[in-house]
Amino acid sequence: MPVPTYEETIRYLFSQLPMFSRVGPAAYKKDLSNTIAICKFLGNPQSSFKSIHVAGTNGKGSVSHFLASVFQEAGYKTGLYTSPHIHDFRERIRVNGQLAEKDFVVKFTEKTRGITQEINPSFFELTVAMAFEYFAESKVDIAIIETGLGGRLDSTNVISPELSIITNISFDHVNMLGDTLEKIAIEKAGIIKKHTPVVIGQSLAETKPVFLERASAMKADIEFAETKWEYISHRENHFQFLDMRTGEKKYFQSGLGGLYQKHNIPTLLTAVEIMQKKGWVIKEKDIENGICKVIANTGILGRWQKIQEHPAIILDVAHNEDGIKEVLTQLEEDYPNRRLHFIMGFVNDKPLDKLLTQLPENAAYYFTQAHILRAMNASELQEQARNYGLMGNVFAHVNDALEAAKQNADRDDVILVCGSFFVIAELN
Repeated sequence: MPVPTYEETIRYLFSQLPMFSRVGPAAYKKDLSNTIAICKFLGNPQSSFKSIHVAGTNGKGSVSHFLASVFQEAGYKTGLYTSPHIHDFRERIRVNGQLAEKDFVVKFTEKTRGITQEINPSFFELTVAMAFEYFAESKVDIAIIETGLGGRLDSTNVISPELSIITNISFDHVNMLGDTLEKIAIEKAGIIKKHTPVVIGQSLAETKPVFLERASAMKADIEFAETKWEYISHRENHFQFLDMRTGEKKYFQSGLGGLYQKHNIPTLLTAVEIMQKKGWVIKEKDIENGICKVIANTGILGRWQKIQEHPAIILDVAHNEDGIKEVLTQLEEDYPNRRLHFIMGFVNDKPLDKLLTQLPENAAYYFTQAHILRAMNASELQEQARNYGLMGNVFAHVNDALEAAKQNADRDDVILVCGSFFVIAELN
């Protein structure tokens, strides 16, 4: 039987395995048995490299990429596992910023075809095991592992990391993780391991006790980044913070825009400090360069990504209440009194009421959808938005929506493409 091509392999992975991005909650397995079984079949590759585990509602992707960039700058061979991808499946699995080889994806898929047919893992479960195998074969010094959904039952939660990180907690995937902040925090706190330090990026009155209780039960040292670094200001991509322990001010030029980096950079700094104490050699210049060169080092996309100046066109994967709130604050700061054009598409398993109620009525709206089964129908989104006074037309494809926005926008207007990763992925 001939070996499949890479394209045939990707079609098989996307079409044959239950995939959350395509079918939603039906692909979410509420235990780790499949991941454990595949890893055992592979000889438990996750045990052969050091790792950092990153969870959270918002910011976990940015923090993961920042960490990988810093470790690369420090000279460490660094693996990075994130999800979802935007353009290329292999964006999920990188070593020193380079995509996993196509040949490896093919060989791994063939190698695991038997156990895949036996236990029917989800797309995510198999992809996580693929990343572990790739990092083991690549002999990475460290791998940054971002959770997919939740934490406690997330497929990535079979590692024994050097450090756990929880960026923040807000409402997202409530149908699977819980309908209160406390319930969601319990799921995310499931990545806290025995005697393994944990960093909390942001906490709330409802979530802090959950983290403290779990850390105490696991005898894990816990650090809250917000008690160590205070955000002072930012201008474009330049951020200023106060070290609350020394009174020293620190300046960082961030490769990632977005006001929300005021939370992510302190989380990164707190994490790096713990890793330095554990013996990892990371210099001040490595941190500065890692923050500044994060896009070049890791290939991250879709975080306040400006692709044109006049009119300004910005891509951002903000897709929940807190994410949109941060984006709106940024628009007010960077583009006061500008006419706004929102190109939006979401998935159909997210409640949008709290998100839509934040959006300005005096903006122009362009409703669209990604070409995946989980996409919310653009006409349905238009109908929901109309209930909040948000008026606009429906477009079958995000590129049609962008073309219309460009035609309607003046030179000083701002066009924001936001919502689902999968909408941004379909931009030409």
